Amino acid sequence: MSTAVMPAEEPIDFTALALRHGLTVSGARPGIRAYLGQLADHRHFITAFSSARLTSQYGQARLGQVWQVATPLLNAMVFYLVFGVLLQSNRRVPDYIPFLVTGVFIWTFTQSSVTVGVRAISGNVGLVRALHFPRASLPLALCLQQLQQLMFSMLVLLVILIGFGIPPTVHWLLAAPVLVLQTMFNAGLALAVARAGSRTPDLAQVMPFILRTWMYLSGVMYSLADKAKHMPEAIQVALPLNPAAVYLDLMRYALLDSFRADQLPPHVWLLAVAWAVGVAGAGFVYFWMAEETYGRG
Repeated sequence: MSTAVMPAEEPIDFTALALRHGLTVSGARPGIRAYLGQLADHRHFITAFSSARLTSQYGQARLGQVWQVATPLLNAMVFYLVFGVLLQSNRRVPDYIPFLVTGVFIWTFTQSSVTVGVRAISGNVGLVRALHFPRASLPLALCLQQLQQLMFSMLVLLVILIGFGIPPTVHWLLAAPVLVLQTMFNAGLALAVARAGSRTPDLAQVMPFILRTWMYLSGVMYSLADKAKHMPEAIQVALPLNPAAVYLDLMRYALLDSFRADQLPPHVWLLAVAWAVGVAGAGFVYFWMAEETYGRG
């Protein structure tokens, strides 16, 4: 009695089958151009998310939105007591209080953009897993929130400048391109730290120490050029290239009559554009390369 041998079935090529029926990988990373298009399509979500976060940020505080301006002002008061009075930095800087408040407000914009950016993905995992949208929307929305807070602070800053005898001039219009460039720079940083923070949650605990060191190297509370005179030549060359210092100096140059052009580093506008475009582009690409990994694991 012979036993018939059944021919072995050929394995099914599921990849070819999926392609034949127009199926694609779920959550696959789109190309950069397509991704930019998705972000443009979600622009209303980005603005609504940032506005909602801004409204709810101080919802439990009795003074509410007043803290948007009160917090950097209180920081400026503390810095004035320590650096202006105790360390007597005010003796070497004309218009020290406007100089200090300008530095604190502009630095706070960068500091807060990085601080919220590092938790943009890890702090919104439920949203990332529940809905399909370009993940870059989250760090960009949080950066936009910080820009909105800065606008409130800038109104107070202008009042302070006028109160200290600094009249409005056409030169103040230079503040607008400075803010545009700083916003691009901050957005790139927020995107970069958002990806890093999604993989290493402990980065959020380390970031305050990194930012505090960066603040001291940026001349927020004192004249960086004055301090650099007593340092090695290599440091004197490197300190003015610090992007935070570049945007601080440009804003002071735009708003303060006593901050002269010769206090700016050489080719300062070129430096500001290079930092803004370079960091924004690199941060975007770095974040986009891990798009399909966010919210998994």
